Amino acid sequence: MAQADVVVIGGGVVGCAVARKMALEGAKVILLEKGADILEGASKGNSAILHTGFDAPVDTLEQECVALGYAKYHAIHKDMHLPVKKTGAILAAWSEEEEAKFTGILEKANLNGVKDLRMLSRKEVLNIEPALGNSLVSALLVPGESIIDPWSSPLAYLKQAVENGGQAIFNAQVTGGEFANGEWVLQTSQGKVGARYVVNCAGLYGDIVDAAVFGEADFTIKPRKGQFVVFDKSAGSLLTTIILPVPTERTKGIVLFPTIFGNVVVGPTAEEQESRNKAFVDRDVLQSLIKQAEYKLPGLSGMPVTSTFAGIRPATEKSPYRIRKRAECNWLTLGGIRSTGLTAALGLAEKSFEWLLEFGASFKAVQAPIIPVMPNLAEHLPRDYTKPGYDEIVCHCEMVTDREIKEAMSGSVPAGNLGGLKRRTRVTMGRCQGFYCSARLAELTKGKLEDSLEVGVAHD
Repeated sequence: MAQADVVVIGGGVVGCAVARKMALEGAKVILLEKGADILEGASKGNSAILHTGFDAPVDTLEQECVALGYAKYHAIHKDMHLPVKKTGAILAAWSEEEEAKFTGILEKANLNGVKDLRMLSRKEVLNIEPALGNSLVSALLVPGESIIDPWSSPLAYLKQAVENGGQAIFNAQVTGGEFANGEWVLQTSQGKVGARYVVNCAGLYGDIVDAAVFGEADFTIKPRKGQFVVFDKSAGSLLTTIILPVPTERTKGIVLFPTIFGNVVVGPTAEEQESRNKAFVDRDVLQSLIKQAEYKLPGLSGMPVTSTFAGIRPATEKSPYRIRKRAECNWLTLGGIRSTGLTAALGLAEKSFEWLLEFGASFKAVQAPIIPVMPNLAEHLPRDYTKPGYDEIVCHCEMVTDREIKEAMSGSVPAGNLGGLKRRTRVTMGRCQGFYCSARLAELTKGKLEDSLEVGVAHD
């Protein structure tokens, strides 16, 4: 039976961040993920924006974790070679009614400690983003907002956990557990796993895990789908800043933003659904997103669409994070971590360690920990194809080398399936969506991934 000081359930961005923190603090950590790779659930589909937390609910755990996570990310990203592009954000008003909400937004930002927002006239906005539509009224500038690589970051967290003594077990769905004499024995699809402490970071399945172990959960996941449209990289010259909408009580709204990979994206929607793992896109909804994007950025009219996708966020029946601390049995649940999870993950990891200390945990922090150096996928920084030593470029749309693909299938946390390989390299994610490179990719990956790649067979 595998044995750990701390078991982390769930290989999303929060689970990976928690595993990293516990490993660095000296705990023997095992991360359990029911999929074949990390980021198989909510974390694989997000906006890749590092938020300042200017609009977070005031005096809440969410606001605290977003602010803390934002600061922690900036503190570690250079050592790990994780790209950050400080684009800033423009919260744009397209009507006088939206403009009237700016006073309240500024007040909230000040209460959240984000004091560098400033009003921009229509002329000032167009000096920054001259391609924006004529209907713009005015805006708020949020200088600290940035774009990041949303997939390399959690991978770096888990790699650091593993390379400093941790372990990741995949295809390991937690189906039950028993606590006795200060120790947990969890039942998983890979056998039993023992631990003193458990942190449930199962995202879309967080309530199901709690119910499987305790017979009940005190929150219910209400899956919320968000659809996105990814415009061709030729649109990248039209926009350099994140264009935020004026939010409503229910949603932050549709965002128009550049990505660190060179595209422009519009989304997400906010659609309630029953399924936790089926995220289908809808043609009418996508057309609506494109129309909204073209209204705000007219130069997108007629611009090719590279891809569309949908992500599912683990919303619950209440908007706050759903944190459950069961000190009597050393169990911590981090539930309902929605759209702010990418930024808040490192903050949640810090808080989780504090809570385990309250439970009585005591570890000895690792001295001079190993720091993984991640390959760069950002367009504004040197890519692997610019360096000598590779044999061929496999994916010409995204300029992915054979060396990148081979390295992604090796190392401390190798890709477990095709989705994981895509997120590590961006192979098949460009204009042709794998039409030209799939045959060669099938040769390179044969027998090395859980799902085989066969030419002529569609993959999600």
